[in-house]
Amino acid sequence: MKVNLLELSSQSLFLAFILLVISIIPIGIAVKSKRELARRIGVGVTYLSFLLQLVYFFLRWTAIGHAPVSNMYEFMTFFGIMLIGSTLIMYQMYKQIIVALFSIPVSLIIIGYGAVFTREASPLIPALQSNWLTIHVITVAVSSAILSFAFVTGVIYLLNVLNVEERTKHTRGLEVVMYCLIVVVGFIVSSMTFSMTMDEKIVQFENKEQVMEEATYKMPAIVVNDGAVLIDTEGAIGVLELSNSIDAKQLNSILWAFIVGTSMYILIRLITKKKIIQLVKPLTLKVNPVVMDEITYRTIIVGFPLFSLGGLLFAMIWAHLAWGRFWGWDPKEVWALITWLFYAAFLHLRTSNGWEGKRTAWMGIIGFGLIVFNQVFVNLVIAGLHSYA
Repeated sequence: MKVNLLELSSQSLFLAFILLVISIIPIGIAVKSKRELARRIGVGVTYLSFLLQLVYFFLRWTAIGHAPVSNMYEFMTFFGIMLIGSTLIMYQMYKQIIVALFSIPVSLIIIGYGAVFTREASPLIPALQSNWLTIHVITVAVSSAILSFAFVTGVIYLLNVLNVEERTKHTRGLEVVMYCLIVVVGFIVSSMTFSMTMDEKIVQFENKEQVMEEATYKMPAIVVNDGAVLIDTEGAIGVLELSNSIDAKQLNSILWAFIVGTSMYILIRLITKKKIIQLVKPLTLKVNPVVMDEITYRTIIVGFPLFSLGGLLFAMIWAHLAWGRFWGWDPKEVWALITWLFYAAFLHLRTSNGWEGKRTAWMGIIGFGLIVFNQVFVNLVIAGLHSYA
């Protein structure tokens, strides 16, 4: 029964993913031509996809016996689902179909990124066996999705108001943002390609606690931990050796993401002879920038108190129950605090003159960067109490 529910949940998520991809077509037509039928079809398909995503979530919860937010696959998938939920709510409030055209690809990238990690439903370690974990992680995912929506509207705002033909700090920065999104796509592409074309390699090394540890490489090894050797296979592995306080296997995946993503970016530039922002700028010509600025600000107003609860208060309660202390300066805790301080500073600065428009848009974009850095880089590369996630 458990296996059937897990399989059914995976199928629901896959179908939802396909429907999201399909929804981009009528939504894109609606943005370019303002055809009412295309808009209704696009929004309807997105709603259907969101319902299937919820089916995945609750079926998996039923199958494994706890909230499916305990590993990278589950958390990133739920994060992407909540971004779609936020998109639908904001669309109903503001009737701006353009936000769906930009947020759906971001959600697809997030869900696709999560799909790279193992989908195995394993028992929770003792530190995770708490209802406060469920409350903490779900609140963090929901608040992160809401705050991430400010990234979407910030990008739309800048594309609308900037002259992308000019070389300014704003256009260069926005092009870097587009490049980073392509790098994430590169990670997804490289992970799936290598998983289908090469055999796994297992290495053994002494970790920072001086205990022998094994790591399974699913991509060609560029970096390994100091003293790493192959198991059951002769020969050298890796080009560079790193300190054992760093998760070299995960850093190796990030390096491949940049290699493949950069290659994809260069290829797009060579084929189109245009920057990415020049390619997507025409989609935003009919946007009302004042409305985008308002949405960016209001989503942060809603997301910030939720993040305060989930990322700090609920997290400290769970930390006290799991490890006997409210705060331990774990890397994930530190970056959650940095993210909280960033948004707190933004809300304070927004009340000052001159912080509307471009500055608000950039704050929404940078905030999303902090969220992604915390959820991805800190989780995977920097060793800490949250490394299991």
